Amino acid sequence: MDVRLNAEQCQLRDAAAKLADDLGPGSVAELDDASRAARLERAVDQTGWRALRSDGASGVEVAIVAEEFGRGLVDVPFLGPVLADDLHRLVPLGEDPTTVAVGDTAIDARGAVQAATVRGREVLTAPVGELRTGADLTRPVADLAGAAQQVGELADDDALRWQALALVATCADLVGTARGAHALACDYAKIREQYGKPIGSYQAIAHLLAEGLALIEGSVSVLRHAAWAVDEAPAADAVGAARIAKIYSARAARTVCETAIQVHGGIGNTWECAAHVYLRRALTSTNLWPVTIREIADGLS
Repeated sequence: MDVRLNAEQCQLRDAAAKLADDLGPGSVAELDDASRAARLERAVDQTGWRALRSDGASGVEVAIVAEEFGRGLVDVPFLGPVLADDLHRLVPLGEDPTTVAVGDTAIDARGAVQAATVRGREVLTAPVGELRTGADLTRPVADLAGAAQQVGELADDDALRWQALALVATCADLVGTARGAHALACDYAKIREQYGKPIGSYQAIAHLLAEGLALIEGSVSVLRHAAWAVDEAPAADAVGAARIAKIYSARAARTVCETAIQVHGGIGNTWECAAHVYLRRALTSTNLWPVTIREIADGLS
């Protein structure tokens, strides 16, 4: 297994990073900038990345985009549509814009007409109701507006691989969110001075940031393996790898985001500081297809 990115994957990563940096919200206030959000929506739509799986992309490529979008707090739909696209390869979902639902809630619901969900091997769709803002300020959700109707059935392997992809995509979002929060904290530590020196020069802050970086590097490692496994490993093993990656990355992302708030000190607890936006996104992604210790306990001492 070679989890290093090839040249094309590096180009995809760079393109996703540039789009997120250029049009993603640079501050909390920019979350309300409708003009910026419209430009971002057009740009993402033109890339065709929401249909990566239909275009033959691997789980690694889906994870690459999801990670960079998490880092840049990209606030237009990607996670829901790309997972719906993977289902659409296997079961016809119709032509209406589609996202996915977790329980009775459609995620990444802006612009979606219907939401698809997988229960066991069954694929069901339901209409999407009105948008509402949840804990995550970057990705509105919606309640399902009607009863779910079965539209098809997946093979056992396909159902497991879709589950693995869903876990990997949310894991990638967590890794990107942690990277974004860590960068925010590092930038602040370089410019905020106390007693005539940048606070990053003090061990109390430097050690917190170093620990966060170590957690991120560990998350990247388990994510890369899980993303590779989506298409290359046996389906059951792919789900196992994705579960381990999800639970590790979720805990790491929460620690890194909370550390970012702590490094900012008092300003970190204000609405204007973007650290809480990263924490909200991390907590939301953690609760999408959550994983418990019991599910990964087999074989662990």
